[in-house]
Amino acid sequence: TFFSIVFGQIVATGVCHTDLYHLFESMHKDGFPAVLGHEGAGIVESVGPGVTEFKTGDKVIPLFISQCRECRFCKSPKTNQCEKGWAADRYDVMSVEDSRFTCKGKKVLQFMGTSTFSEYTVVNQMAVAKIDPAAPLNKVCLVGCGISTGYGAAVNTAKVEPGSTCAVFGLGAVGLAAVMGCKAAGAKRIIAVDINPEKAEKAKVFGATDFVNPKDHSKPISQVLSEMTDGGVDFSLECVGSVAVMRSALESCVKGWGVSVIVGWTHLEDFSARPLQLIAGRTWKGSVFGGFKSKDGVPQMVKGYLDKKVKLDEFITHNMTLAQVNDAIELMKQGKCIRTVLSVSPQ
Repeated sequence: TFFSIVFGQIVATGVCHTDLYHLFESMHKDGFPAVLGHEGAGIVESVGPGVTEFKTGDKVIPLFISQCRECRFCKSPKTNQCEKGWAADRYDVMSVEDSRFTCKGKKVLQFMGTSTFSEYTVVNQMAVAKIDPAAPLNKVCLVGCGISTGYGAAVNTAKVEPGSTCAVFGLGAVGLAAVMGCKAAGAKRIIAVDINPEKAEKAKVFGATDFVNPKDHSKPISQVLSEMTDGGVDFSLECVGSVAVMRSALESCVKGWGVSVIVGWTHLEDFSARPLQLIAGRTWKGSVFGGFKSKDGVPQMVKGYLDKKVKLDEFITHNMTLAQVNDAIELMKQGKCIRTVLSVSPQ
């Protein structure tokens, strides 16, 4: 598995809900012990034999979705999936069996092929993106997961159209990035949906035109949105990882052409819908990492940030050190942060 490896020093990492999902929700018996973290940025320390793409000192972002450029998925413009790496067949365990991490002589799993809650990590070169050396690593680390996931879900997967009406369910970092993507795509109305009223102002920063709290209404949220938009929104994005919200998001779409995208990560439950919802012309789609082919998309997103076309600073509510990782996880559990960035090693 580890031919063509890149050994890197992690400088900064974001704490993402997927880390918490693995730790507290999925809790797969074969998924531990593991070093968590998958939203990082760092510097190449050294490279293994056969690596020509990277050199010592390069600024890089490790990728939880690989891009080998050789498999049938990588060669297809229709997907960002790759047949290689942990994600090919171990979605439940969220790591490959092989690992370069050990503790007291015992193997420790490498979470999502990256493990960024660590001062150093070893990654296959197909799962690393070289980025602009001018990029601040304590900001662009967020491109490694949450921001690309939400933004790309709107732009690449939903293919939001200029002048359209959108609804985004769940206003964590992924949902706020989806709002930003809807705005970048030219949506004229973006309805942000969350049960936390404190998210309303934050959503406006990223381009939301309306905020709806389902708890403020006695009727289903899909009905509320349908009445607000003359039959439903053109595009909806579910950024929670709840099967009930996925159904609400689908039912909030207008019949005939509405597109609903599942962005929130879960594999614990089945979802359901009435066949007529789709027979009437709605489309239900899924999106992982925003549909970005990772090695191509991450440098583009970093460039977007440097060109002031993509916001990153506004997502960061807390800055901590790696030693405070448990405090950062507690903040996210309690919904008190959008993104906490941990400084891992001095740049």
